[in-house]
Amino acid sequence: MVTTRRRKHWGWGFEDEQPSHAEVERAAAGVRDHLGFPAGEVERPVALEDVRLPPPRLEPPPTLAGICRSDTYERATHAYGCSYRDVVRAFRGRFENPPDVVAHPTDEAELERVLAWCVEQNAAAIAFGGGTSVVGGVEPAVPESYAGTVTIDLKGLDRVLDVDPVSRAARIQAGASGPILEAQLKEHGLTLRHYPQSFEFSTLGGWIATRAGGHFATLHTHIEDFVESVRALTPSGVWESRRVPSSGAGPSPDRLLIGSEGILGVITEAWVRVQAAPRFKASAGVLFPGFAEGVGAVRALAQSGLHPSNCRLLDPGEAALTGAAPDGRALLVLGFESADHPLDAWMERALECCRDHGGALPAAPAVGERGEAEGAWREAFLRMPYLRDTMVAGGILAETFETAMTWDRLDAFVAAVRERTEAALGDGCRARGAGLGPDRSDVHLSCRLTHVYPDGAAPYFTVLAPARRGAELEHWGEVKRAASDAIAAAGGTVTHHHAVGRDHRPWYDRQRPEPFAAALRAAKAAVDPAGILNPGVLIDP
Repeated sequence: MVTTRRRKHWGWGFEDEQPSHAEVERAAAGVRDHLGFPAGEVERPVALEDVRLPPPRLEPPPTLAGICRSDTYERATHAYGCSYRDVVRAFRGRFENPPDVVAHPTDEAELERVLAWCVEQNAAAIAFGGGTSVVGGVEPAVPESYAGTVTIDLKGLDRVLDVDPVSRAARIQAGASGPILEAQLKEHGLTLRHYPQSFEFSTLGGWIATRAGGHFATLHTHIEDFVESVRALTPSGVWESRRVPSSGAGPSPDRLLIGSEGILGVITEAWVRVQAAPRFKASAGVLFPGFAEGVGAVRALAQSGLHPSNCRLLDPGEAALTGAAPDGRALLVLGFESADHPLDAWMERALECCRDHGGALPAAPAVGERGEAEGAWREAFLRMPYLRDTMVAGGILAETFETAMTWDRLDAFVAAVRERTEAALGDGCRARGAGLGPDRSDVHLSCRLTHVYPDGAAPYFTVLAPARRGAELEHWGEVKRAASDAIAAAGGTVTHHHAVGRDHRPWYDRQRPEPFAAALRAAKAAVDPAGILNPGVLIDP
């Protein structure tokens, strides 16, 4: 008998991976001690059998009943994405806006029937891949004018349909998760090598719909750099762009779908550029006296034409927190990879650029020790989604926000965002009379550069603080507003690769030109005249 593993209904990972409460208590105590936070109670999540949901408002017709579910588990696990705010609400059993029905189409014909039913019923339709959105992109929080909400889970469309080894491209269904599509491509000796932090569960369609950033720190930084063409179903018909390596024929139809976040159509498949698996790799962890020196080196690397695959700079706070570098030192996680040629010359030239800005490898590394610094950070990076669940149980707020800025303004920009965010966090806590609660000294605010370009970089900030028990969502709201306001005031983008969703809408509305907003509304009216597709994301219903 084959047993299907189930995802947790409240957090990251599978049910059989959830540690015992005693293990969570030990882990949470260790995290709080490492962060310098006072001890606190470790709470338990509300069990699925204790979750109470409002009754579903919709019942699928007999022709769709076989692919639709309305049980508590299905509705709860499709009610949220994976942001801190989402996990807190699910942890406490708060499911205010669960979908009424979860549909699991296995082909385009079934999907077409689901969309037609949603139009007929005036039901909102929300495309759902891996459910890893951290910006409220898949939450069924829609106006009461809709008769209900149908979440369309696309994981049944998970195959590599065609491989073109001559052009090195593959046609892949949108519901394929990172591990599933990579396993199928490996049979052909190929790889996509798009590795967001959510790789384990996120899907190709989700990456395309959100313009997701991935593995490469330079050159191919976003999924759009790999896309040849996209196919989607809309209530008005099929939207499919022509498969060519490049085109100058007007605005690109696939580029309009990339980043559309499910409001223009449900992406069903795409042709993407793939590559041979790398045979040569070189990596190093380079230490700098401070973040400013590291920024100078990263800019030199970004403008050198070397195109490192990994070029992530951690400020001293993050480097020390993850155990990747001594206190006070910034760390550059540097790497190259190739399927064609050795990389010694590339690495040596890159290290020369680093030395020009005060960078140095750890002193006298032992055999096999050279990669330990970057290895320590990489392990912490990959485990963070799991660790955050422990932080929620242990009363620790963990939030991230990312943006992008040109080199000429980067130093002042990072300083301004730090200053305004720290001030808002500290003053906000004291103004609420928190007593022994968090103040500025309790808040960890760190920054790293995740992706770099010849003209700028993407700063990624992390906030860790003792949460206000019972008021976690209000606390999160203060952090989110402070950080987003600081980014907007300093001229940055509200997001570099996390998408807009519902959480970033206020700042996205200010950032985009109004004529473009009008054009986007007109495009949606053309392909989705009933306005059923993910209402409230990017534009109002």
